[in-house]
Amino acid sequence: MGIIFEEEERNHTVLEVAKRMMAAARTAPKGCGVDNLCIAILDKPGIELLAAKMTELAETGAASKTFLRDAANLLQAEALVLIGTKIRPLGLKYCGLCGFANCEEKAQHPNHPCAFNTGDLGIAIGSAVSVAMEARLDNRVMYTVGMAARELKYLGADCRIIYGIPLSCTGKNPFFDRKQ
Repeated sequence: MGIIFEEEERNHTVLEVAKRMMAAARTAPKGCGVDNLCIAILDKPGIELLAAKMTELAETGAASKTFLRDAANLLQAEALVLIGTKIRPLGLKYCGLCGFANCEEKAQHPNHPCAFNTGDLGIAIGSAVSVAMEARLDNRVMYTVGMAARELKYLGADCRIIYGIPLSCTGKNPFFDRKQ
């Protein structure tokens, strides 16, 4: 009889859950059925590069010291799911949820988020973290991670709003008790 220890399979398990999280995000409902999501997984080397960028942003003053805390926190992750959205209005004649009269007017302000894009992103993130929860993986949704990923163009230059979801499978959730 062979024996498989949890420590030997942990990384494989975390990556498999991360893949299922990507599927859950992709299949989450979207406004008018239009999919503007960008989704990826980072492994340990990618996480380390991202944490270095977060540290750089904090140390140069471009971002708050919260980025330093979150960079150290991120290094404890075994995998990271990035979920972002492109900013593209849906072409609605009557909406105004973004603050403009309609999508035509909003299109004149390409960096101003569309309410549907950000709403779809939130639903996708909720779907993804529910998969992590069902698998009992520790996780946390982090905007700081997404900001650094955007700087590095990890999801492409046109993916403008990104969040990161670090994942861990250890005896204590490293993303819960965080130093200020």
